[in-house]
Amino acid sequence: MQTYIDINQIQLAGPTFLTIGNFDGLHRGHQSLLRQLQQFAMQATTATGQPQTGLMTFDPHPLTVLRPQQPLQLLTTPRERLALAAQLGIGLGLLQPFTPEVAQLDARAFMRLLKQQLGMAALVVGPDFALGRNRSGDINTLRGLGEELGYQVYVVEPVDWQGKPVRSSIVRQALQQGDVAEAAELLGRAYTVTGEVIQGDQRGRQIGVPTANLSVAPDKLLPANGVYATRTKVQLGDQTAIFASATNLGMRPTVDGLHHRIETHLLDFPPNGESDNLYGKLLTVEFVARLRGEARFANLAELVAQIQRDIGHVRAILQTPF
Repeated sequence: MQTYIDINQIQLAGPTFLTIGNFDGLHRGHQSLLRQLQQFAMQATTATGQPQTGLMTFDPHPLTVLRPQQPLQLLTTPRERLALAAQLGIGLGLLQPFTPEVAQLDARAFMRLLKQQLGMAALVVGPDFALGRNRSGDINTLRGLGEELGYQVYVVEPVDWQGKPVRSSIVRQALQQGDVAEAAELLGRAYTVTGEVIQGDQRGRQIGVPTANLSVAPDKLLPANGVYATRTKVQLGDQTAIFASATNLGMRPTVDGLHHRIETHLLDFPPNGESDNLYGKLLTVEFVARLRGEARFANLAELVAQIQRDIGHVRAILQTPF
């Protein structure tokens, strides 16, 4: 994928088949739209070649500008969305800064910009899509502008998955309830959280279960507090290694924790010949199943015993050899 930042800084000849949106989570519904975008582009292949496909998303999220008082919890960062779209074969990614000036553009000005800078030949969107100041550019308006400016509008209907609607809000609700398996069904992949390993209080190491404490972007949605069976990816040398892991989210009430933490214990780590020092590394945690909610134990011995049971459950769920 060719990635660009700020539409005003690029000039493409096109033709470009484009979709626009927040695409938070890039769930199965978004994926269906992107596949249809590619199909439309393939069907439009001419003697001059096949149109390129593109996705435009925003950073920061428009709500941080339009409703700054409203807390924001994202399923995916903007760059994660582009990376996921690239895996699906989208050729162009545009990470557009969302500013008060962009928010004030009317539909005509915005579409003219897309036409001039990207060579947009087609816009592929869902039925509720609208853009421009006060969302004035609804589907009918955009089609009218298309006749004037020279682009087509394709409308893709929402999809259900196994009889259930697929929406970012529904994925978010599942995660807030700790149902990471349901979230994975709607996303089409495990929900992931990426963070840098930071210094903790070494309590896990002291009880024989060392954990990596992750610093995560404050607007990233974390699943409900509790203990989860997870897989954790870490870069070791020039290769990415994946470890079964038990991940805890919460306040650690047994040890009177003062801060909410996400910490993961990597099973069978470190591999032979590798250092166990993960500080400063980026880890990506994939949530597979919730084992239990957060609990307070009478003493550290009870906590350690439960952690060992949790590790056993993780091995059973992920079928990792003992």
